[in-house]
Amino acid sequence: MEKKWWQSEIVYQIYPKSFQDSNGDGIGDLNGITSRLDYLADLGITCIWISPIFKSPMADNGYDISDYFDIAKEFGTMEDFKVLMAEAKARGIKVLLDLVVNHSSDEHPWFQAALADPQSKYRGYYIFKESAERPNNWRSIFGGSVWEKLPNEDVYYYHTFHKKQPDLNWENAELREEVYQMITQWLELGIAGFRIDAITFIKKDLSFQSIEPDGVDGLAKCTKVSRNQPGIEVFLKELNERCFKPYDAVTVAEAPGVEYDQLDEFIGEDGFFSMIFDFKAADLDVVSGSEWFKPVQWKPKDLFDKFKDSQLAIQKVGWGAPFIENHDQNRATTKYLKEAEKNPKAAKALALMYFNLYGTPFIYQGQEIGMINFNREGLESFDDISSIDQYHRGMAEGLSSGEALAVINYRSRDNARTPMQWDDSQYVGFSTVAPWLAITEQSLERSVADQIHDEQSLWYFYKKLIALKKMPSCETLVYGQIAFVDLENPEVFAYRRFDEKSSYLTLVNLSNQEVEFPLENPIVDILIENGGMSLSHRHVTLPPYGATLLKETTNGNY
Repeated sequence: MEKKWWQSEIVYQIYPKSFQDSNGDGIGDLNGITSRLDYLADLGITCIWISPIFKSPMADNGYDISDYFDIAKEFGTMEDFKVLMAEAKARGIKVLLDLVVNHSSDEHPWFQAALADPQSKYRGYYIFKESAERPNNWRSIFGGSVWEKLPNEDVYYYHTFHKKQPDLNWENAELREEVYQMITQWLELGIAGFRIDAITFIKKDLSFQSIEPDGVDGLAKCTKVSRNQPGIEVFLKELNERCFKPYDAVTVAEAPGVEYDQLDEFIGEDGFFSMIFDFKAADLDVVSGSEWFKPVQWKPKDLFDKFKDSQLAIQKVGWGAPFIENHDQNRATTKYLKEAEKNPKAAKALALMYFNLYGTPFIYQGQEIGMINFNREGLESFDDISSIDQYHRGMAEGLSSGEALAVINYRSRDNARTPMQWDDSQYVGFSTVAPWLAITEQSLERSVADQIHDEQSLWYFYKKLIALKKMPSCETLVYGQIAFVDLENPEVFAYRRFDEKSSYLTLVNLSNQEVEFPLENPIVDILIENGGMSLSHRHVTLPPYGATLLKETTNGNY
């Protein structure tokens, strides 16, 4: 594979509302991000992905955009953004933005014009259906029908997500041209590319027929008929050719519904995107379709197998985007480590487990200090609209109120959106006033202020992982192939990154028991380990939650 500039990046995702408040209003902002660039540079970050900062009524925290080329007032101004860009560039940090083009806000001028005049061309920018009753039984991602009736007409509009997020009509060529012009404007400002939101929803089954219900509400999840539908390739190819290729932009697609046998089309040599996020490992704890109120019991081997299957499929055709956290997931410490969520050694094992997988690694804010899930006492403490929907759907499906609350405490997207824990002061160094969303905990142990001064901390462990990945002598950890080692112990994860020059073996024990296993090849060096490992000539012994990265001799036994 030809080497691309973005393959060696270390990407850090910022949820701007919760990263750093610079003006004392309890909401994070662009100037707050700028003030923390030295922190990110010190950690070793080379690229930041900033979740939506555009003008929005914030029905879905910025994923409902009312002006694609203006900054939300709570985040600052376009001048603030340009300052952020310049300061990031001065530190060698690239900037990615979120691209949200499956839908807009219902407050976008296009949609307002469509409402004001049924004959307007903007009616064609969205999906409207004339009908005296709901056109079909499709359920939106956030619950309820995908159809919302206009107040004074027998007309419904379509929304995959919240009713304040009407879907754009990608079948309309004029709409697509407007989208392409907007994308080009941002690329002209010097951003390196985009994380692309919900992009596999832009093509619908145009028959709009009802399908078999899958819930007590009589509805059926719209993903079955509006995600990764035949014909989407026409739109995605055009999007790439018109916008991304001319700027050599990196694109990371949120592309649920893409099967492994389709990966070549999406991320192959002439694929639509640079890479896509695979959510199979992230969603192993819920039934297919991310129905939180239907939890799934799993074991470490299930997690390892999902990573293994994903990595091998991606390696065949393109490039990966390994991650364990983002703004739509609960905290990885709580999800993957369970009772060991507060154990720094276990959090280090989790870091090593994924960081040297095949692809460009992504770190989410707070992951590097081991932030954990919160525990809210009532529904009124939640902001996330999806959590509120899951609570009510769980109740409708037979859960008690306590059971439904426990489900969303565990799985809520709010877990990742609480303020970044810079220190253990009243508002954790995020703001001087009560933040927009209550903090998770006032913990010195899980704060930046404590960990950056402790060379045994999780933060330092991430810093060392990043430094290793950047070393010319460890280039194999970036570009090398991946192969997985089958072990008898189902709670140990082992994989090898290798090329014709070097071979590196990652070993991770995600159990609370000591484990021992044989080595196939002699060990040249121990690059990193999280404590307590013992190494003999042909055996490694790892303590509970022990993990290590070893350099092997290269004798072809891959």
